Amino acid sequence: MPEEQIHNTEEVLTPELVEAMGISQPALEEVECIIGRMPTVQELSTLLAMWEANGKQQSLYGWLKGQHHVVEKHEYLYSGSDDSHKSIKEPKVKDCIALAHEIVNGQGENSKNESFSRSEILYMVGNVSTEFLNSEYARKCLHIVADPVKMTTLAEDIEYLELILGSLKDGGVITTMRPVADGGLFAALVDGSRAGIGFDILTCREIRLDSFLFGEEPGRFVVSLDEKQDDFFLNKMDEARVNCCFLGHVTKGRVLVDDMDFGDVREYLRM
Repeated sequence: MPEEQIHNTEEVLTPELVEAMGISQPALEEVECIIGRMPTVQELSTLLAMWEANGKQQSLYGWLKGQHHVVEKHEYLYSGSDDSHKSIKEPKVKDCIALAHEIVNGQGENSKNESFSRSEILYMVGNVSTEFLNSEYARKCLHIVADPVKMTTLAEDIEYLELILGSLKDGGVITTMRPVADGGLFAALVDGSRAGIGFDILTCREIRLDSFLFGEEPGRFVVSLDEKQDDFFLNKMDEARVNCCFLGHVTKGRVLVDDMDFGDVREYLRM
C-alpha cells in the first residue's frame, strides 16, 4: 500500500481507544503538548513503546512530563545574554513543521548534488550540535543576530572528515555525502531528496528539536549508503575515531521526523 494511503487510513483516535490503551486524560494532554496537536494511534503506540523500553520506572504521565519538545504556550523569549538560547522556548513539533517550510522551501530544487536512492540508510557524521543562534533559523525566524560562537570543530577536523568520507565514497561504501550548512540538518536531507525521495529520521531526545534540525554548526556531514554496507561503514568510523549517529532511512516521497509527518517532500522542493 502506498505511504500516502497508509497515512490517510490511520485508525481514528476515540476516547474508548485511548482508555483501552491505558492512557489517562492528563497523560493524553501531555502527549498533545509534546506533539503540538492531537496524536494519531501510531504516535501514541510509539510513545507507549518508548515508555515500556524505559522500564516503566515511573508513571506514564511522569515519564511524559520529562520528555523534550514540551513548551509553554507563549512566544519565544530572548534575553540577549550569552546563554540566550536557554531563554528561547523550544517550538512544538507543529511549529517546527512550519519552520521547516519557511527555512528550506525550494532550497534544494536547483542542487547539483547526487540524490539519495531508495532503500538507503542515512547517518550524520560529526558531533551532534546544540547550537542554533548563528543560523538562518535564528536570523529569519527568531530575528536574532548573535555574536559568532567558538566552534568546537577546527578546520583540520573538517578536512579529516572530508578525507575519510571521500575515500569511502570513492570506494563505493557510501553513495552520497553532503555538509550540514545553511538550513542545518533538515536542509541537507532535503538537498538529497529530489525526484520524490523523502526521508524518515529519528532525532536525539537530549537535543532541542529546533537545534537538531536547523542548527548550522560546521564539521558535520549527512551520508547515505546501502544497508549492506552498514557494518563496514561503522567499523571504518570506529577505526577513524569519528563520531556518527544513525538518522533513519530513505522513503518514497514522505518526510517523517520521530514518526511525525512533516508532509510530502515536494512541498519543500516546489516540484
